[in-house]
Amino acid sequence: MPVPVTTSSAEPAPIALPKTSESERLLRIRHSMSHVMAMAVQKLFPKAQVTIGPWTESGFYYDFDSPDPFTEADLKAIKKEMIRIINKKLPLERIDVSRAEAESRIQAQNEPYKLEILAGIQEPISLYTLGEEWWDLCAGPHVANTSELNAKAFELESVAGAYWRGDETKAQLQRIYGTAWETPEQLAEHKRRKEEALRRDHRRLGTDLDLFSIEDEAGAGLVFWHPRGARMRLLIEDLWRDLHFKAGYELLYTPHVADISLWKTSGHLDFYAESMFGPMQVDERQYQLKPMNCPFHVLTYASTLRSYRELPIRWAELGTVYRYERPGVMHGLMRVRGFTQDDAHVFCFPEQISDEILRILDLTEQILSTFDFRNYEINLSTRPEKSIGEDAVWELATQGLIEALNRKGWAYKIDEGGGAFYGPKIDLKIEDAIGRMWQCSTIQLDFNLPERFALEYVAADGTRQRPIMIHRAIFGSLERFFGIMTENYAGDFPFWLAPEQIRLLPVTDEVMPYAEELLGQLNAAGVRARIDHSGDRLGKLIRNGEQMKIPVLAVIGAKEAESGQVSLRSRRDGDLGSASVADLLAAATGANAHRAAGLGLSAQP
Repeated sequence: MPVPVTTSSAEPAPIALPKTSESERLLRIRHSMSHVMAMAVQKLFPKAQVTIGPWTESGFYYDFDSPDPFTEADLKAIKKEMIRIINKKLPLERIDVSRAEAESRIQAQNEPYKLEILAGIQEPISLYTLGEEWWDLCAGPHVANTSELNAKAFELESVAGAYWRGDETKAQLQRIYGTAWETPEQLAEHKRRKEEALRRDHRRLGTDLDLFSIEDEAGAGLVFWHPRGARMRLLIEDLWRDLHFKAGYELLYTPHVADISLWKTSGHLDFYAESMFGPMQVDERQYQLKPMNCPFHVLTYASTLRSYRELPIRWAELGTVYRYERPGVMHGLMRVRGFTQDDAHVFCFPEQISDEILRILDLTEQILSTFDFRNYEINLSTRPEKSIGEDAVWELATQGLIEALNRKGWAYKIDEGGGAFYGPKIDLKIEDAIGRMWQCSTIQLDFNLPERFALEYVAADGTRQRPIMIHRAIFGSLERFFGIMTENYAGDFPFWLAPEQIRLLPVTDEVMPYAEELLGQLNAAGVRARIDHSGDRLGKLIRNGEQMKIPVLAVIGAKEAESGQVSLRSRRDGDLGSASVADLLAAATGANAHRAAGLGLSAQP
């Protein structure tokens, strides 16, 4: 679980910002504020029709069908009207009505969206009034009176497009997002965190640091890794492979496409077709881009009869998959149409589950902590109402997960009935540098695919038995993890991971031969370095290096060239003074070997 922040007595305590789901008070405030906003919009824009207006974890929104687009000036006017409504101290009251009365009220207002909402509501039907002027279908809860809302603790943040019912074939609406808090101090902290998140946005940093791009000409949601980003990705992959080999895994490489019959057998065409690209015709056969790697690993297992002596079998793959995502949900590296999963599958028998899960938890912690993710939230999801498999196997599998988590010593929450239909699972969220939680790692037990593909192993008594399959990903996907990691570091990557670790800054052309010689030595030692050949003045050379967040800048002037030294400037440790080439090489190679954040050199006295 996330470690609570501790502060000294001299420092003010950080302002806590609870989520809506964690605070009944905030839920009522935000739900009520959404109604106040809708009332204000319809007061100022009588032709605007309301649809839905729920709370979110940090605020609220309402969708409107309005003939004219809302502008920034409109948001200011709406906020001003909301303050006027709040100050009127209007009561919010629940009224239960019959379906006929609700229909009559809606028809009188000419609100067709409300009629469609009403059709999906079971009696009793409730609505909430806001004073005597405005009402909407709603189950609540709300504050009792607008006097409970703080007019200085809310903000209207943005306008975005949205489709009615999330269906691209239906009307396009305008969604106004807002946030509301109990105090102005909470609002100020929320704004500060939003600004910090914007500063860390991986999409901006990806461009500024020349790491990756998504090119419209090639298609939406497809990532182009630039040399700097590709170098980092290779470092991450090498770390991943190295630790997997040490943890007893073997690697697989599997195709990107397969005959469509495979996806019928696996069940993906029945349960996952909407997220798959369409098939392609090749030699009178239909092939399908893979949305997942697991059926390929299953086929590899089934390629020969296995013995109980071989189990557990641990296979891992950095497998690129392709999934159809709607245009409105794609977001930088976080949600794309082509991505590489750090997939692994373990085939074992029930008695091995606890040990294997513990091994996976240990490996997960080892990998994530290397990137400075050390605080986690963990959920254990149990058998849902609709599921497959025998009760005894489910019980043994679930107890195996619980036992492994207890042996690991990690706190967790139980999500009753939240497991997949094919088995229980563990989901792990990581906390970043500004307190946000990201879903990354998952461990899922599967009774379904071994059954669908009739997987077997020969048991000690000579009988044929069905193995249990464990699905496991630690990063989730390389693309998404790269985005999360970039935002966690704000693009200021530790020395071992930086795409360019040392930039040499020759002050004059006369020292260029020395710089070239030093560059060769650094590159030969596996240190990622380059020379700034721009010829700019030293101040500009340093600023350019800082803008690209280079961990170490090495200034080379006539003095350094003559003495065989460099003058070092570290982003992490400041001015390091002069160092010999031997010391620089030793420090850089040592930092890489230990995956260190900094160079490890101290400033000379």
